[in-house]
Amino acid sequence: MGKLAILGGEPVRKKPFAQFPVFDGREMKALQEVLESRVWGGYNPKVAEFERAFADFHEARFGVAAANGTVTLETALAASGIKAGDEVIVPPISFIATATAVLRVGATPVFVDIDDTCNLNPALVSAAITERTRAIIPVHFAGQPADLDALTGIVHRHNLIMIEDCAHAHGARWRGKSVGSFGDFGSFSFQASKNLTAGEGGFLTTNNEDLAEIARSICNQGRKTGGAWYEHFRLGTNYRLTGWQAAILLSQLTRLPKQLETRAENARYLNEHLAEMDLISLPVIDERVTRHSYYLYPIRLNLNAFPGLTKHKFVEALTAEGIPCSSGYPHPLYKNKVFNDYKHIVKDCPEAERMCADTFWLSHEIMLSPTEEIKDVVSAFAKVYEGIGKGMLD
Repeated sequence: MGKLAILGGEPVRKKPFAQFPVFDGREMKALQEVLESRVWGGYNPKVAEFERAFADFHEARFGVAAANGTVTLETALAASGIKAGDEVIVPPISFIATATAVLRVGATPVFVDIDDTCNLNPALVSAAITERTRAIIPVHFAGQPADLDALTGIVHRHNLIMIEDCAHAHGARWRGKSVGSFGDFGSFSFQASKNLTAGEGGFLTTNNEDLAEIARSICNQGRKTGGAWYEHFRLGTNYRLTGWQAAILLSQLTRLPKQLETRAENARYLNEHLAEMDLISLPVIDERVTRHSYYLYPIRLNLNAFPGLTKHKFVEALTAEGIPCSSGYPHPLYKNKVFNDYKHIVKDCPEAERMCADTFWLSHEIMLSPTEEIKDVVSAFAKVYEGIGKGMLD
């Protein structure tokens, strides 16, 4: 298939894939309405409108918008009464906020290994529970829901709090039910790279009215719904989402269902056409997942069969062919220096270590491209695969 682009050959693809985020006149009109309202902050009516729309989309009774997905995790923990001395089980494969949010409320994150879906392994979660365990934060990694059957069973048996980290999983479903509606809270992010974005922003879903009110109060300087401006009932801060962000998110939400269909269609195409390469292992999808949001398309390399190959070499070669991709996490969360004082609470996590050594992912804008263009992804994989077989990357 020719000389690899990383070695000076012609790349498979020279033009970009789909641009992200997508916008048109709907966003412009909505922003103009906020501008002309002269209520630009968190009390713009579009914030409440978005809270209702996003909660409904995820089949949750209540929704609280906030500044970002990091503070929604912190707020959910604080509203649930998690405090110093408590332990919270988290996966070692996630963005750092999943674990640092636990530290920020004074509790201790306990890292428990993943299974072959890259999500928390429920059997290991059960084994890690101690008398100090108060909560679990499963991450729906890459947009695939964690095993919510097993995890909800665990939290009910042990009377634990469950906060679903849904930052990757807007619109994902488990057995036909939306993520963010299983736990005490669902925490979402609208950071710039997420499937639904306003540049920044976050959201909490819950079916518990009391928890919703506490979370809203924490995000709004300790006020209560219907209370006076200068009345403060609990320790809070300002985590409010602005009218600008809500306006953009309302418009973006109208596109999300179709975008999820496009992502799923492209994932099916990749699954079908990449399956024959013994170099790679495709994402393992639990059959109970009824909608995967494909924020990422993770791929594992069979490094044992190709001595000397690393995921970094492969990603460099694939990128040179015009395919945007990322080497992913360099190591599990607990190897970050911020956790140096918490080594005693790291359980044995060999699967997380292996994943960080052999797994990378395609950039998610690829998943929004017309399926016709996904053929270039397959061609690039085939070209690099052939090049490795000929020893070009040795």
